[in-house]
Amino acid sequence: MIRADAPPRAQATSIVEPPAHAPRKVAPLRAFRAFYELTKPGITRMVVMTTAAGFFLATTGAFPFAAFLHTLFGTALSAAGSLALNQYAEREIDRSMGRTCGRPLPSGRMAPATAASFGLLLSAVGLLYLTLFVNVLTMLLVATSIVTYVVVYTPLKRFSWTATPVGAIPGALPILAGWTAARGTIGIGGVALFAILFLWQMPHFYALAWMYRDDYRRAGFRLLTVDDANGDRTVRQIIGFTIAMVLASVAPTLIGLSGIVYLAGALALGIAFYLAAHRFARERNDRNALRLFLASVSYLPALLAFLIVDRLL
Repeated sequence: MIRADAPPRAQATSIVEPPAHAPRKVAPLRAFRAFYELTKPGITRMVVMTTAAGFFLATTGAFPFAAFLHTLFGTALSAAGSLALNQYAEREIDRSMGRTCGRPLPSGRMAPATAASFGLLLSAVGLLYLTLFVNVLTMLLVATSIVTYVVVYTPLKRFSWTATPVGAIPGALPILAGWTAARGTIGIGGVALFAILFLWQMPHFYALAWMYRDDYRRAGFRLLTVDDANGDRTVRQIIGFTIAMVLASVAPTLIGLSGIVYLAGALALGIAFYLAAHRFARERNDRNALRLFLASVSYLPALLAFLIVDRLL
């Protein structure tokens, strides 16, 4: 899934011991907060944003506002459910990582069974809602995103670095789901948007994974940055996918989905993104990795904004 949760904190330098106590009783407000955190609201918001962009860009004629709201609601429920299930599946691993040890499950604020039930309920209700109020194709795309993220990507991280491109699939599917919710079919426009989102996630995540490579190593993840001591392989991936992303960002104009305003904005953003990637390639340190991560977080909403503004002009 999309991982633009929040700007990362400083890398942990010590192993965090798991809590020795059982999940404790919490006040209603704290319980609500724990459920809210379980949905990874930053990522859920990003999923909703990309879904909304896909729907808007696919719409022709009068804007179907009711269908738009139905799409966002069903997608938000499904995304929140899959993210809760991800935290359930990784609850033991999260205890060993400074970045994640404060989450509801490793911190003991919620019982694992509660988290699993919550995640399954949200996912099921979201998929049913999309089936009833949007269309079956959109539901199938969202269901594919859930299965790929929870069943394939989540366990694969412990065995192979190929989990990263696999994880980019569910991260890119929401914008395609938004497109099919408005059009009823995938089409070349939906494919172009999916490609941009897929390629963007690679340098975005590699920057994060470089900063937290020690954390990931302790957790037993076999990510590329964990076994890439000098960063050569990581840099090749970042530069290669960044160039591919910039080239793919031209596609909406080539297929008639956008015009010159978007094209100029996309190229300017792409150059800025590439410069951040190139700086990291020259000096492979956490500061430049953070700059690249922040550049990626800024790039996507700005690119989508250019697309939307271009359509409105």
